Amino acid sequence: MPAKSKAQQKAAGAALSAKRGDSKVSELQGASKGMYESMTEDELEDLASTKRKGKPEHVDDD
Repeated sequence: MPAKSKAQQKAAGAALSAKRGDSKVSELQGASKGMYESMTEDELEDLASTKRKGKPEHVDDD
């Protein structure tokens, strides 16, 4: 599942880093904290590896 925005891709990258032990879980906030708790490492890797080119910074989820 590709990321829909740059912000989502960055949050997934932060959560993935914490999941792998490269950064502290206590430093996560907002969407990245939720992603850390609810997604597997493979799911986070899919989101984080999405190319940023052509993606909007944020997307409204209506």
